[in-house]
Amino acid sequence: MLRFLTAGESHGPELTAIVEGLPSRLPIQTTLIDEQLRRRQQGHGRGGRMRIESDRVEITSGLRFGKTLGSPLTMRIRNRDWENWKEKMAIEGDPPENLQPVTKPRPGHADLAGVLKYHHEDVRNVLERSSARNTATLVAVGAVARQLLAPFGIRIFSHVVEIGGVAAREFPRDIEAIPERAEQSSVRCADPEAEARMIEAIDRARREGNTLGGVFEVVALGVPPGLGSYVHPDRRLDGRLAGALMSIQAIKGVEIGIGFEAARLPGSEVHDEIGYDPAIGYTRRTNQAGGIEGGVSNGQPVVVRAAMKPIPTLYKPLKSVDIHTKQSFEASVERSDTCAVPAAAVVGEAMVAWALAVSFREKFGGDSFEELQAQYQSYMELVKRR
Repeated sequence: MLRFLTAGESHGPELTAIVEGLPSRLPIQTTLIDEQLRRRQQGHGRGGRMRIESDRVEITSGLRFGKTLGSPLTMRIRNRDWENWKEKMAIEGDPPENLQPVTKPRPGHADLAGVLKYHHEDVRNVLERSSARNTATLVAVGAVARQLLAPFGIRIFSHVVEIGGVAAREFPRDIEAIPERAEQSSVRCADPEAEARMIEAIDRARREGNTLGGVFEVVALGVPPGLGSYVHPDRRLDGRLAGALMSIQAIKGVEIGIGFEAARLPGSEVHDEIGYDPAIGYTRRTNQAGGIEGGVSNGQPVVVRAAMKPIPTLYKPLKSVDIHTKQSFEASVERSDTCAVPAAAVVGEAMVAWALAVSFREKFGGDSFEELQAQYQSYMELVKRR
């Protein structure tokens, strides 16, 4: 019912995203999309590309007078750096005579796998599309999903819990205070002591020509019970969330709730006991499951963590092999970040929003926003009577 497609190259004219399956009459504000794009470009450890681009979205179809039409929504984000790449990335014609093809695939990138898959002679044909620059489209798509979910009280935020082995330990007791604190941090960390050590670690890695990865957490508040499925494996909410987060460049692992820690504990310390309060319904004292049981949301906050590997483009390059001569060389260096975990957390928010929106549309249907609202309200009234 809800799906998207993205297109575009890192140094091409623009990035494009098409979202299909939105109900008609849903209010969409481009300023809210632009704000998410701005957040993606922030963070201590970002590289020079962020000083070139200042992303803004243009909606070219599917929206009239600020409300969706029910037809596909098309968004584009122009690449300002295209002016410097018109010859090297020309859409038509022959390559310029002075063009130097990239022939040295970088370890850890899609470079070599893409060359082998698509039979390219120039690695640039791969790296332009596989570049994390393309996460701008994911953020735009996620920003639309957020605007679908927000009227139903669903809010999503993220915070960084580890960078380069420096782990956050002390978080605000009030979960509502975590996003406010994270937004004030250049590394999106809600633990001030860990924040300082993370910044030091990033600065040290930059001086050494190295890069750092880390772990971020995404939390969704206000998610109603019943999203997802225990009946159909491909509709499990935890499976969708894991797949959505793993679709982000450099993400190598995902946890729901306490995740891998659950494997180290006895069941009595893992599962969330159920209570009942006549005023509010079913209750939980803990949320070890991260708001999902049996592939279905249970009404608790949805909590997901994702592990990001260090960016593989190093200013002290690793060894590689030229795809033409097969000689050993140091891998080529593209403009790169030292650490992009804070930015990846924003992309993670977008992908969590998208996965929730897919399950939300699946659950409540409706061709118009009013129909969607009516279905949701009817269901929530039913849930309250259980």
